[in-house]
Amino acid sequence: MVIQRSSRAMPPTITSRQNPVVARCREAARGDAPGVLLLDGAHLVSEALAANIRLQQVVVSSDALENPYIQPIVDVAARRGVDVVTASASVMDAVSPMRSASRIVAIGERPVHDVSRIYGGASPLVIIAIDVQDPGNVGAIVRVAEAGGATGVIAAGASANPFGWKALRGSMGSALRLPVGIDSHADHAVDDARRQGCRLVATVPRGGQSHVEVDLRGPLAVLVGGEGAGIAHGLVEAADVRVTIPMEDPVESLNAAVTAALLVYEARRQR
Repeated sequence: MVIQRSSRAMPPTITSRQNPVVARCREAARGDAPGVLLLDGAHLVSEALAANIRLQQVVVSSDALENPYIQPIVDVAARRGVDVVTASASVMDAVSPMRSASRIVAIGERPVHDVSRIYGGASPLVIIAIDVQDPGNVGAIVRVAEAGGATGVIAAGASANPFGWKALRGSMGSALRLPVGIDSHADHAVDDARRQGCRLVATVPRGGQSHVEVDLRGPLAVLVGGEGAGIAHGLVEAADVRVTIPMEDPVESLNAAVTAALLVYEARRQR
């Protein structure tokens, strides 16, 4: 009997948590490394390859190379010339920010989109998330924006980094495809939307028109406020329209991602 053995060269193995690759992964996970992001888990690494995100490094658990889901991902990365290394369990615990370490992570180059892409098309629909500090919420906003046909998302003010590892997991890969921008000054983001010819719709917890009664056609920027304080009064006053999602008492507000989803899908319905 002839035993077929793989002709693939085995990648080098990292066994020390002091290896420079570990430090790079941790830096990318924190969002401290300019221009790169950490892709944690097989789903995100696979989505990044499908979106043609350039990967700089892949780290895979030593016992996962023959995994039927992970092996094809590693093979594609290797064919594209990506540096692939294996790692011991203790090293995977260090490079993966998850409580239960993922079996594969990658460092990828952060996608960069200019304003023209975010506000692309004849009738752009852009979500401006203002001071949304929970990275899971920011990721979910990006995900529903892509799902509902929005042209882009701006993470403005004190919003969490949409390319941080938690937000990326929350977006389930949408942040790798949908044009996403960051502006640390919310008023600048709103001014940009105005310069792009968009009407401004501010979501407020009370006192606005119902989302099903407002015209959401044409170039539009939807302002969604963060947890707690919501949108600053000055930005609300500067908006063309104020929208409130009808809610039964005693509920006073909705999750930011839920609010974004309702507005995006109502705009989709109207369009």
